Amino acid sequence: MTTDGVAYWKAVLGLIRNVLIVWFVVSYGFGILLAPLLNNIHLGGYPLGFWFAHQGSIYVFVVLIFVYSKVMGKIDEKFDVHEN
Repeated sequence: MTTDGVAYWKAVLGLIRNVLIVWFVVSYGFGILLAPLLNNIHLGGYPLGFWFAHQGSIYVFVVLIFVYSKVMGKIDEKFDVHEN
């Protein structure tokens, strides 16, 4: 594998790692571990921990899809492996 190939996969795996970290923090951290602490804050009449476990995580996951797509496109363009 060429140096560019190694750098490309390093960038791709770094992006995947970062997306998975955000996913873990939002789903497990906010939805389970920090839920009792977040429940002291209310959003739309509901405790924030409950909201993250049921609604907020879904919104964050949808945003993650778009962020991943945009950043992956930039990585592909940078390493000239993009589609026209």
